Amino acid sequence: MLDTWERRSTDEALARVQSEGGDAREKVWRAGMFTFSKQLLPIDLAVRDWARRDKSVAKRLRRVDNRRIEYLRSMIGTFCPDPEEVEARSMLLFSLAIGNHFVAAGHGPLNRKQVLELAKAQLLK
Repeated sequence: MLDTWERRSTDEALARVQSEGGDAREKVWRAGMFTFSKQLLPIDLAVRDWARRDKSVAKRLRRVDNRRIEYLRSMIGTFCPDPEEVEARSMLLFSLAIGNHFVAAGHGPLNRKQVLELAKAQLLK
C-alpha cells in the first residue's frame, strides 16, 4: 500500500506535471493539485496519521515529503533567486496544499477557490 501511495503521489504525479508542460509556476500549482487530488488526499492524510504511530511509516512520509519539497524548490528557484525565499515559498505552498483541507473558516465575500487563487498569486509571483 505504501509503495503504491509513494509512486502515485511522487513519480506519477510529477511525470504528469512535466508531461503537461507549462512554466514553473504552472507546474508547481499542478503538482499540488495532482498530489492532493480527491483520489490521493484521503490516502495521504491517512498515511500522515499512521506515521504518528509508526516510525517506519514516518520515515517513508519524510522521504515522500522531501521529494515533494525538493520539486517545489527546483521549480520556484527558476523564478526566485533568493534561496531563503525559495524555502519559505516552498513551505507555504506545501502547507497550503495540505492544510487547506483542514480549514473550515469562511472567507467573507470570497469563496475558497477565490482565496486559493489569491494565495497562489502571492506565492508564485
